[in-house]
Amino acid sequence: MAPKKSDSAIDKADPNAGHRERLRARFVKGGAAAMPDYELLELTLFAAVPRKDTKPLAKTLLARFGGFADVIAAPRERLLEIPGVGDAVVSQLKIVEAAAARLAQTRVIGRPALSSWTALLDYCMAVMARAPAEEFHVLFLDRKNVLIADEVQARGTVDHTPVYPREIVKRALEHSASAIILVHNHPSGDPTPSKADIAMTREVAAAAKALGIAIHDHLVIGRSGHASFKSLGLL
Repeated sequence: MAPKKSDSAIDKADPNAGHRERLRARFVKGGAAAMPDYELLELTLFAAVPRKDTKPLAKTLLARFGGFADVIAAPRERLLEIPGVGDAVVSQLKIVEAAAARLAQTRVIGRPALSSWTALLDYCMAVMARAPAEEFHVLFLDRKNVLIADEVQARGTVDHTPVYPREIVKRALEHSASAIILVHNHPSGDPTPSKADIAMTREVAAAAKALGIAIHDHLVIGRSGHASFKSLGLL
């Protein structure tokens, strides 16, 4: 039986080992802010693409999808269209995406939503801004406006999501929530509320008011930013 190679032997057999170590060292020293998107993506791909230069693939992915966040949020099917991208690469990108969403969630769950508004918006942007289809979330708050839960009430197409006011109110009662915040995304990127958004919000507000449940806001999330029904005078 051939002797098992040591880690150092494997590294020496890797012509890109020196570049990888230098890139890791730069990240440790300066953090992500000191690196362009393609280098951060290179680092991310190291775990999925052993002993191979990941720079060409990183640049190809960025050219196709945009920035780093756009790459990790890209749909699996579209990622697999790129030469050199297989299940290992997709899994690695989706792990990073899930980690970013989980980190953002820890900054808002169990905390007063209204006094942590910036963190709440960051969370919604991280989770929804680049989703390929519409998602309708409801954030449930207790009587102290602490965020109890974030639930996806419905998923739809690129421009429509079926929403049922009775189901939203029912879930609020099951959570013993005193207030809710409605959130949905526009995959088009433009967060401007549509007429359908406005009409649906009024239906939910009427159903919630009848049971003493407040609606603090309805946020529409897009890649270019967000829109607040409360700030726009629509709620």
